[in-house]
Amino acid sequence: MELSSETLSKNPGQWPVVFDRSPFSDEELRHIYKALLYPRLIEEKMLILLRQGRISKWFSGIGQEAISVGCALGMQADEYLLPMHRNLGMFTARGVPLKKLFLQFQGRKEGFSKGRERSFHFGTQEYKIVGMISHLGPQMAVADGIALASKLRGEGKATLVITGDGATSEGDFHEALNVASVWDLPVLFVIENNGYGLSTPSHEQFKCALLSDRAPGYAMESVVLDGNNVLEMVHAVRTIARSVRSKPRPVMLECITFRMRGHEEASGTKYVPKELFEMWEKKDPISTYEKFLLSEGILSVADVGRIREELKEHIHREVEEGLAVPPLVPDTEEELRDVYAPFSPTPHLPEPDVRRDIRFVDAVKEGLDLAMERHPELVLMGQDIAEYGGVFKVTEGFVEKYGKERVRNTPLCESAIVGCALGLSIRGMKAMVEMQFADFVTCGFNQIVNNLAKIHYRWGQNADVVIRMPTGAGVNAGPFHSQSTEAWFFHVPGLKILYPAFPDDAKGLLLAAFEDPNPVMFFEHKALYRSVTGDLPKGYYTVPIGQARWVHRGSRATIITYGFGVHWALELTRKPEYSRVGILDLRTLLPFDRDAILKAVRQTNRVLILHEDTLTGGIGAEIAAFIQETAFGHLDAPVMRCAALDTPVPFAHELEWNFLPKNRLEQKIKELLAF
Repeated sequence: MELSSETLSKNPGQWPVVFDRSPFSDEELRHIYKALLYPRLIEEKMLILLRQGRISKWFSGIGQEAISVGCALGMQADEYLLPMHRNLGMFTARGVPLKKLFLQFQGRKEGFSKGRERSFHFGTQEYKIVGMISHLGPQMAVADGIALASKLRGEGKATLVITGDGATSEGDFHEALNVASVWDLPVLFVIENNGYGLSTPSHEQFKCALLSDRAPGYAMESVVLDGNNVLEMVHAVRTIARSVRSKPRPVMLECITFRMRGHEEASGTKYVPKELFEMWEKKDPISTYEKFLLSEGILSVADVGRIREELKEHIHREVEEGLAVPPLVPDTEEELRDVYAPFSPTPHLPEPDVRRDIRFVDAVKEGLDLAMERHPELVLMGQDIAEYGGVFKVTEGFVEKYGKERVRNTPLCESAIVGCALGLSIRGMKAMVEMQFADFVTCGFNQIVNNLAKIHYRWGQNADVVIRMPTGAGVNAGPFHSQSTEAWFFHVPGLKILYPAFPDDAKGLLLAAFEDPNPVMFFEHKALYRSVTGDLPKGYYTVPIGQARWVHRGSRATIITYGFGVHWALELTRKPEYSRVGILDLRTLLPFDRDAILKAVRQTNRVLILHEDTLTGGIGAEIAAFIQETAFGHLDAPVMRCAALDTPVPFAHELEWNFLPKNRLEQKIKELLAF
């Protein structure tokens, strides 16, 4: 039942707990009791083990169990739940075995994440649960993507995601709600309002009286619930979920509750006034519900004792079996292997027939078009990509061909859209996100480096997402539309980075990216879109990811480069004095082609690494280090680098070309050859 405004104006700790049993049978009421009691008894056991030093850390949900259990029981078993770090009751109510959960808590290989993640930072497709990352807010957009997949498939399913009152201040919260509202996604956004974000009280986090006051700003319905009343929680979630299945839309559920332990056990509770504990103890979700069942004759005192003993014995047995499992033994090969989802690509060779003088931008468009035909569940998302066709017109005409369900304009919220793409992948679909400019990726950076890149390593879930990145300088667009951002992602295990320099590679690599189940950052240089043309094979083909391309063979030295640098190098080698300098186009930056690089070193004994990005910390530094460590004996000169100045990208034409390395390339190659 929704609380009245009069009740809401009072201290929530004084709200009466009124149970309405009318929607439930006696059997259901007993089942709910067991489901509610079980996580509490597990927690009590965990706190004992913590004091004994047998476990290292614990985030307690004592006092908030009714929300977790109510949400899990209110949703259908095949609908996705996205919990937080104190929602043990969601896992137990879904039937996740305690022994496996405990092995997860202990960092054992037999847990859900092979010891790579802590407590509830994992997911499981078997139980339709997607765990959080420590940044809290990003999982809400993942829920959007899961719900979008259900809506596109016409499944009539809802998705439920939980967040805390503290996380509602994050931008990800607002982005996710906005996207869900604009797209009418069937998501239940549940807020556990326990009055504190770690130690910061609510009045220092937000000014509105209730967090649900924000819902009208998104044209979203909201309800305020007594989060300590398990029957109210089950009935409300069940009713709202049923409604959004038939009429897809998001709904906000603010659940007022109180955390009876610290944020985690080490933090304590000294910052909380004692009287609050005394007040909320009277509203304890287990004791109040137990008294209600006893008063209604649903349970007897003997029933309560028997149920408690049975659960305690079960918990003791499961925990002891878990404690008996020995610590894991690291397997370095397995650790490295699991960073990426396994994938053995089927080669698709190009047809012999080619078309001449096809522009780079048209090759990208053709590759994207063929991918949409080949993968019917591929969804494109980005700002202005629908009717407008994107600022570079790559997707022009796609709406007419594939419809607005698959070619989706997005609000200006990069983080939410990347998270939504991950949600689609969790449902087995494919997604592409177009960053309007590669510079804007900063607004979605966390989702990429902490969610997309790590999710397979963390719990075996692939992220089948391609992020297209119109990048680069040379177009007088200034410091926020011209940056080379590939090095930002080069350091992130789990990502693949592609950067073609020619139309045929752009098409073939893009098609390969969509076949690969791992997250791919696909860089497209804006200055090449309409200035570079080439022969383009007809039909569907792929270029193998991870293989460099010899653009020009040489014997005196090799320029290792990519993107615009390839064309600068080609211009240089057209001069007779540099005609015997080879050019190796990396094409794939992560993973880069080590074999081709070593072969180039052995053949020419001199290497210059050229990239448009700034010098310090650029990709060239890693390649230079790799060469020095593995092929030093083949070098007749130091590995040299030619890169942009260590400044932001300037706007004025003269300053921009002074910034770029092209004008320093010839002098640098002279130094290399003369050494």
